[in-house]
Amino acid sequence: MIRNPRRRNEPLDHAELARLLPAPADPRLAADRQDLIEEFLMNEIHRSDRDPAPSPARRPLRRAALIAAPVAAAAALALVVSLGSPADTTTAAPRLVKAPVVQIEEGSTVQLASTVREIAAAATANPTPQPGPGQYIYVKSRVSFMAGSLNADTGESATWVQPLHDREVWKSPDGTRGWLDEPGYQDKGGIALDNGDPRKQLTYQWLAAQPADPDALLKFAYSTVSGTRDRDQQAFNEIGSIIREQLVPSGLAAALYEAAGRIPGVVVVEHAQDASGRDGIALARLDPQTGERSEWIFDRESHQYLGSRGVQVREFNGVKPGTVVERTSIVARAVVDTRNQRPGAGQATA
Repeated sequence: MIRNPRRRNEPLDHAELARLLPAPADPRLAADRQDLIEEFLMNEIHRSDRDPAPSPARRPLRRAALIAAPVAAAAALALVVSLGSPADTTTAAPRLVKAPVVQIEEGSTVQLASTVREIAAAATANPTPQPGPGQYIYVKSRVSFMAGSLNADTGESATWVQPLHDREVWKSPDGTRGWLDEPGYQDKGGIALDNGDPRKQLTYQWLAAQPADPDALLKFAYSTVSGTRDRDQQAFNEIGSIIREQLVPSGLAAALYEAAGRIPGVVVVEHAQDASGRDGIALARLDPQTGERSEWIFDRESHQYLGSRGVQVREFNGVKPGTVVERTSIVARAVVDTRNQRPGAGQATA
């Protein structure tokens, strides 16, 4: 967990926070997700008065965008109320913008089996580079996550999002060393992701050692679920957290997609756009508790993974149907020789 002691010196009004927030759907989070959410909340509380609100009476709410897995926030929706603490001067967060709204396209299982086969075949045919000792896995994305505003007196709410911005991560194959550069949302120049005890399932080394067996991978995904949240959605999100910001060996990636296709409730959405505006076909699942549909978007022709999108299908916590609550797109995946190095000519890309 990444900590900044400067951000923990100011007291929180816990009584006010408890009054304004709804009861959590499931208090028993996995330890790694709980640590990441805690760090995110502390960072966001102390940056809150740099973000715009429709009027001074409104207080910003935010959705948790996890530090090493931005879209894993869907696994544990976390909102925080601004308590008016002084702004942190290490970053200057861009002003929020209105969340985009799209027409909701109904998903279908009619083409699910054939679509999963095509996506898996494309993954198998696309060999990934193998990082060597001392090298780093580099992933660059375009991302936007949801924030919002709530008038505590009237209950009136609005939905805002971060403007689309770049996010770059470097990870050692064993997960012990890394770096995150996300201008405007982390300290200037980036922050270290070093970890002396990494969670094995999120590292390249752990993934490379797994059998490319959809049944075994599906069993693993379900082994990570906890609490009262929808088990099938948690398993779908777990697989999504692996493929989004990691380098996955091609055979294993194919097996992961096959495993995801066997989760009840997974459908195909014929048209979905990633954060770069690329239109593709999506494997998706609707969370029955939050009403949000998580979509993994693939190129319509090559069936390569493009990015992800979260769309609110039914109203929940004031978020209207059709609201795009998160968007990502993969710009580059590569193996580089040093931390903070960007891929250039002659370096392996995926």
